[in-house]
Amino acid sequence: MSDTLGTDTAEGRRSQGTPGTGGTAASVPPAPPRAAARRRGRARTRLEIAALSAPAVITFLAFVIFPVALAAYYGFYQWKGYGKPTDWVGLNNYRLILTDPAFHDVLWHNGLILVLSLLIQGPLAIVLALLLNQRIRGRSTIRVLIFVPYIISEVIVGTGWSLMLQSNGAANDLLHRIGLGSLEADWLSDPDLALWTLMAIITWKYVGFAVILMLAGLQSIPDEIFEAAQIDGASYWQIQRRITLPLLGPTIRIWAFLSVIGSLQLFDLVYIIWGQYVSGTAGTSTMAIYMLAQGRNAGNYGYGSAVAVVMFVISLAVALVYQRFVLRRDLKGAVTEGTV
Repeated sequence: MSDTLGTDTAEGRRSQGTPGTGGTAASVPPAPPRAAARRRGRARTRLEIAALSAPAVITFLAFVIFPVALAAYYGFYQWKGYGKPTDWVGLNNYRLILTDPAFHDVLWHNGLILVLSLLIQGPLAIVLALLLNQRIRGRSTIRVLIFVPYIISEVIVGTGWSLMLQSNGAANDLLHRIGLGSLEADWLSDPDLALWTLMAIITWKYVGFAVILMLAGLQSIPDEIFEAAQIDGASYWQIQRRITLPLLGPTIRIWAFLSVIGSLQLFDLVYIIWGQYVSGTAGTSTMAIYMLAQGRNAGNYGYGSAVAVVMFVISLAVALVYQRFVLRRDLKGAVTEGTV
């Protein structure tokens, strides 16, 4: 009897099956392989990246790549700016640009502005940032006053400075009133002074941006490093030279990159203060001014498009060389391979 009871009990257990399966025996399906799960995860990640980056990519293609390609196309024609270009000139526009002494002059001006911007604004911004990084009275107010010129429109800045620096403007009038009339000068038209006047305006306008970047870099340096150096007996200047400047290097290099690109594309202030004609005689004309004067204003949009392409190629080459040899140490490790 016990054998029959044990048999019935075993059969009842078998008939009940696995819990949660409705009383019927069923085999659990095998879990999907890990490789398939990883592939699905990668595909989903790529799809998310594509969806999120699509607006930026479309905007970049529409407002950067397409205009450059269109300018390169028009650069092969002698085109008046309307109708379909039909007067094919090939590389003649580019040959004229590279052999034009006027273009050599404006290229030299851009290069000089680039070098002077780095040599003047960089050290000045570092000194001001070190000063404003200290606990001094009115520090916030001084920071605001230094940064305000950067957010003012170039039109307002150019108009204001052009009115003050005219021969009968406020600058010469002030010098005359304080007994320094011998220092009065034609700040805008004198070829020996015009470029330095431009550099003074550029420094006043853009040094605030550099100071803000330097301050951000300084505040990212832990205070414990300075405290340890002071305990070891390092002087203030040794700390700045051995610790602050090396750790501030990435910020300085990023600012220098932005300054270089801005110097190569300088247009607004020169055009507003000097115009396309006076800038040539005053020695402040730039590649962008040359493009406007020889392209749109001369009714030769094909030549102007070719100048735009040359400017783009020069800026791109400088950016790539700078990234390859200067920013390489900062970009190294910023992108991790094999994460997608």
